[in-house]
Amino acid sequence: MTLDLDPARSERNIQLDGTALVTGGDSGIGRAISLGLARAGARVVIDYHGADDGAARALVREIEGFGGRATAIRADVSDPGQVERLIGHAVTTFGGLDIIVNNAGLEEQHPFLETPLAAWSRVIAVDLTGVWLCSQGAARQMVAQGRGGRIINISSIHEDVAMPTNAPYCAAKGGVRMLMRTLAVELAPHGITVNNICPGAINTKMDARLKVEPDAFEVLLDEIPLHRMGQPDEVAGVCVFLASAAGAYVTGASYVIDGGMSRNAGSL
Repeated sequence: MTLDLDPARSERNIQLDGTALVTGGDSGIGRAISLGLARAGARVVIDYHGADDGAARALVREIEGFGGRATAIRADVSDPGQVERLIGHAVTTFGGLDIIVNNAGLEEQHPFLETPLAAWSRVIAVDLTGVWLCSQGAARQMVAQGRGGRIINISSIHEDVAMPTNAPYCAAKGGVRMLMRTLAVELAPHGITVNNICPGAINTKMDARLKVEPDAFEVLLDEIPLHRMGQPDEVAGVCVFLASAAGAYVTGASYVIDGGMSRNAGSL
């Protein structure tokens, strides 16, 4: 049996009509999601962080090259004022906001006994507070519009699976899980669904360090029943589904995309 896993082809089978905001949307999983949503027909606002806007601008051109519509804006998701400006940019540019993908994130690994408070604060600010701020701003706009919406968080298998030396990241993702579950119930009367996508080892720059030592990388692959890393497009495909009409009855759920890694560990 041969399966057609071409993400561009599968995304064309789903039609989106609305505006999507992707935080950290210029690289890695965020980039794949921005492309996937645009291919499906969404107007995409690409948030990026840092002084270099080259990747974000190149992505806008790529989307426009296949007939999509996109814009890029710099914003720090842990800053309330910048989040307000980010939401406002989406509304001003494309007339509203229907989908937000909270993808921006960072991690700093330290043994717990040696973790600086500053490292904890940085990770929590972006990975948890940033999700809270962006979700609140997006939900307020969606409620005002009166046509429902989608909030999709790119969480991690570490919202449930422990990872020594990564306590701040795991704590943040665990917080995102309960935030998502609570918002799913509270926002349901407004027609807003809230879900998490929980990747395992994905082939991005964030996980590039896993490939540096072949022996250690093989140990990782041995922990994954499908014996490979996931691809950003595979995460994007689930995101497009959740943003579409096909995912309208899904809320309060965590979608694990890890090749069976967490099941193999017996953690879920």
